[in-house]
Amino acid sequence: MATTPPPLPLLLLLLLLGAFAATAFAAGEEFPRDGKVIDLDDSNFEAALSSINFLFVDFYAPWCGHCKRLAPELDEAAPVLAGLSEPIMVAKVNADKYRKLGSKYGVDGFPTLMLFIHGVPIEYTGSRKAGLLIRNLKKFVAPDVSILESDSAIKSFVENAGTSFPIFLGFGVNESLIAEYGGKYKKRAWFAVTKDYSEDLMVTYDFVKAPALVAVHPKYKEQTVFYGPFEGHFLEDFIKQSLLPLTVPINTETLKLLDDDDRKVVLAILEDDSDANSTQLVKVLRSAANANRDLVFGYVGVKQWEEFVETFDISKSSQLPKLLVWDRNEEYEQVEGSERLEDGDQASQVSRFLEGYRAGRTTKKQVSGPSFMGFMHSLVSMNSLYILIFVVALLGVMMYFAGQDDIPQPRRDHAE
Repeated sequence: MATTPPPLPLLLLLLLLGAFAATAFAAGEEFPRDGKVIDLDDSNFEAALSSINFLFVDFYAPWCGHCKRLAPELDEAAPVLAGLSEPIMVAKVNADKYRKLGSKYGVDGFPTLMLFIHGVPIEYTGSRKAGLLIRNLKKFVAPDVSILESDSAIKSFVENAGTSFPIFLGFGVNESLIAEYGGKYKKRAWFAVTKDYSEDLMVTYDFVKAPALVAVHPKYKEQTVFYGPFEGHFLEDFIKQSLLPLTVPINTETLKLLDDDDRKVVLAILEDDSDANSTQLVKVLRSAANANRDLVFGYVGVKQWEEFVETFDISKSSQLPKLLVWDRNEEYEQVEGSERLEDGDQASQVSRFLEGYRAGRTTKKQVSGPSFMGFMHSLVSMNSLYILIFVVALLGVMMYFAGQDDIPQPRRDHAE
């Protein structure tokens, strides 16, 4: 005997109830919080966004060589990130299989990394090494400005901040004065305002009155105190200038930071920046830097980075150490009569160098070598770039003829 189908309105109601139930089930899906990388796909991605405040997603392809190398780094970072006071859960999506999902978030290369903060995506282009990945992501979930109520809270904050970024501690400073810059420079520094502190803390951070803003560079064992004024451009000028240490070792990492700074660089070129004589000179430069905050003071050894030093016409036969003023681009200035630092009272020689620079007794020169702009912007020389293009083209030809599919994706292969 034939069964009469339900009326159309009832059928629609049943379908809607089924859809609602499926949605509710997905939204209520429990995701592991044990620090393992979560597998996501079309069926549970939106549910993960709804239930996880900070979700770091690796959009990958199984055939991608870079994705394969990234996987163990994510496995190492995931439990650490999950254990933060504001946990960041790590997940992965096979965007080659679930292309519609990848397309929704603009994935056009592998791997693509995104941090979803309450469902809002931010593309991550920083280092993919586990330690640096953890360091960078911790900055995203930290408050713009932390409020510290005691000596023990201050100590814990500084310990948890680590040594990778400068720390700004406001003692007796109104939180509203720091909040704007805490958000603006969040990715480059830690900010906190203290509500209560002891005299022991005043001794530790070497300030004698409040309000005071202390800038600490744990990595370089440096700290500077700002007593105001806390209005106008003065406060931001101090923060911007203190993002870098007083004396900056020039390398690929700090060169990127210099690109965001509009000050000229007093550059000391040394034989070896780690020997005893160089260490003493760096101390002299640190004192000069403290009194000349409108300039950046940097140093680099021929032994540490010969290719960079050669762009200033320095060779193995050059007499060093040598001081010059570099505009962070294609031009530098030598001060007449102060081209080289002699043995003896180097503090006086540095003072004369700065006096000559301020007085305009300089000779301008152009950096040499066709690869110099690469140091500033991509840290890859033109010759290296040509080689890279050739290798990518060669791999493309190999894939076409041999069917090889493990090809790097240049657009997403950000330099470590």
